Amino acid sequence: MRISRQTLLLLSMLFCIYTQIAGQEQNNQLPEKYVESVQRSTHTNNWAVLVDASRFWFNYRHVANVLSIYRSVKRLGIPDSQIILMLADDMACNARNPRPGQVYNNAKQHINVYGDDVEVDYRGYEVTVENFVRLLTGRTQNGTARSKKLLTDAGSNVLIYLTGHGGDGFLKFQDSEEITSQELADAVEQMWEKKRYNELFFMVDTCQAASLYEKFTSPNVLAVASSLVGEDSLSHHVDQSIGVYMIDRYTYYALEFLERVQPNSKKSMGEFLQVCPKRVCISTVGVRKDLYRRDPNKVPITDFFGSIRPTQISTGRINITLEDEEDFINAAIAAEEEAAQRSTFKVEFPSQFPTELFK
Repeated sequence: MRISRQTLLLLSMLFCIYTQIAGQEQNNQLPEKYVESVQRSTHTNNWAVLVDASRFWFNYRHVANVLSIYRSVKRLGIPDSQIILMLADDMACNARNPRPGQVYNNAKQHINVYGDDVEVDYRGYEVTVENFVRLLTGRTQNGTARSKKLLTDAGSNVLIYLTGHGGDGFLKFQDSEEITSQELADAVEQMWEKKRYNELFFMVDTCQAASLYEKFTSPNVLAVASSLVGEDSLSHHVDQSIGVYMIDRYTYYALEFLERVQPNSKKSMGEFLQVCPKRVCISTVGVRKDLYRRDPNKVPITDFFGSIRPTQISTGRINITLEDEEDFINAAIAAEEEAAQRSTFKVEFPSQFPTELFK
């Protein structure tokens, strides 16, 4: 059997490439403690798309829903530049609002979720099915501001939160048009084909919400819905002083859970998927995880609700003059362990959600 000269050349090139890769893998091995966090996820950045699709004063709770999630993801580290906020009706500016410029998610008015630094990207009649689909698929119209674009890539973990009025297989926008479950599935598939996400968490609080993720077929998608097909999602409590409901029941308990999460928290997505059992939600929460490649119980909740933090914090002293990389890493581990034994360092974050007021 004769082998051509070109074949021999190709085989030798492949062998060289293989030996180089093998050598790099052998030389670049890090201690398990330093790589275990990287093994949990391959994403490099976090984005959030938060949408209130309904209008009119009696839908006040939907604005409170989305603004509460907005404040939570900001508190956990996602910057405004990586959050797309869509409000079909801005209740802070509504003529019926007795407290102009303010929106609350509880009757006790514990915190103004509108705040002083809310950046609304799509407001009023800009919140349409067309603009939402264009946003997800990266097909925004010419002249669209950079701040109104979803600039994700193959390393992005994306949180999509939807709230409003829905039915079996659709979500209403502005009470004048609808987006169907098939259109949502097509948009997510385009995102995957165009490498616009690494993993996607789809969260929806509306009636018959589970019908909106039924058509999904794209990989790496985890989804949760406030109600199954045939069920309504209910509101939580009313503020008698303004005559409207303040927040929806599922989002209320989701926020109660998120309030206990800190940027360095070890709480998992698996725990988050169980935040609203039927005895308190009244509706049945739907979960879809057959498209998701990881075990949600081993996925930190900050993989979607927080900001990527590829850092290792140490309060001990580290000798940075060590020439050998392995010696430097071992010294850093030793310094961290020593500091942990004698340090009283503790990170504390202010409370957002007034859970104590409803006990």
